[in-house]
Amino acid sequence: MSGAAAGGAVCDTVLTGALLADGRRVSIGIRDGRIAAIDASLAGGREEIALGGALVLPGLVDAHIHLDKSLVGDAWQPHRPGKSLTFSVMERVAIEAEILTRAAPVEERAAALVEMAVARGTTHLRSHVDIDPVTGLRSLHAVLAVRERYQDAVSIQVVAFPQRGLVSCPGTGELMDAALREGAEVVGGLDPAGVDHDVAGQLDVVFGLAERHGARVDIHLHDAGAEGLAELDEIARRTRALGMAGRVNVSHAYALGMVPRADAQRTAERLAGAGVSILTNAPGNHAYPSVRQLRAAGVTVIAGNDNIRDAWWPYGDADMLERAMLIGYGSGFLTDEELGVALDLATESAARALGIADYGVRVGAPADLVVVAARNVPEAVVARPPRSHVFKAGRRVAQAGTFICR
Repeated sequence: MSGAAAGGAVCDTVLTGALLADGRRVSIGIRDGRIAAIDASLAGGREEIALGGALVLPGLVDAHIHLDKSLVGDAWQPHRPGKSLTFSVMERVAIEAEILTRAAPVEERAAALVEMAVARGTTHLRSHVDIDPVTGLRSLHAVLAVRERYQDAVSIQVVAFPQRGLVSCPGTGELMDAALREGAEVVGGLDPAGVDHDVAGQLDVVFGLAERHGARVDIHLHDAGAEGLAELDEIARRTRALGMAGRVNVSHAYALGMVPRADAQRTAERLAGAGVSILTNAPGNHAYPSVRQLRAAGVTVIAGNDNIRDAWWPYGDADMLERAMLIGYGSGFLTDEELGVALDLATESAARALGIADYGVRVGAPADLVVVAARNVPEAVVARPPRSHVFKAGRRVAQAGTFICR
């Protein structure tokens, strides 16, 4: 078969010597931003790129990031520990607010983080953006500007995130409504019990906004133990009642990793039945849900980097292969099959949970691809090797670990 793919037209780009996750060695033809052909002998496109047997994966998905918080691209900021002996969301919010008064503009920092993520193979992001009476919609407008600026390099889904509380912070609900009118696609929430002290009140607003705008939902949930499980059960109940299966995610859900297994199992089954996904970043200093248990119960589990070099913690380089490795390491994943599961959290499962259409290395899908110097998926997860090429809709956006799409 020549460089003429289905329909007889010549491909714009042909990637020769591509290794697929299933072990096949093929050529991949790209035309009009999509994968036009996958064939063992395809050649002769307008541009031909020899991959030499490198592994080709679908573009990585970071399903939870905070573009407006990161200090990437700014001066190094030493981490400031809080005064509380235990983790306190609102204490960290206060520390962050003080640090960001001296930081570079949001658009500058967010752009630096986007370029870092794309250079490491990420082609889809879901970014939470703070919405509150102090910040107003300024951070939203900055992130939306970055989204437009980098639209040829990465897809960015924006979550309106009420970090200072929703019902306990007057005016935030109205700002969230405005944010959804102005470009955010997802309604965020935060610890209905721990922050707002009003589970029903916060969830009424969150799901009400989602219904009004036809939006998805993504709720940060740090609340622990039985209280956190009760909130998860209520989120599952509302999701089922509103017919929102596949459109609701809960990020962190620490409670699932803090209670007896039998209690977590009951809630996992409710989440699965309602079609609520769970996101984890496998935090090193905190219990988190069992990926094995959730997946066995039928829950879609996804991954994200969360905070990167900001007031919350100093770690991270926006690499979703590294995040998959950390989740696998923390989960005790050892077999090739389990390492494949770790990658799935940042690829197929994440794409499904975010509603990304036609995702994957298959004919007809957008040519969102990352080329990794690895012999198979398990090695890609364990070694996190260099990314030689990253493509977004067939356009080369990064090469040799460097962002090039400006």
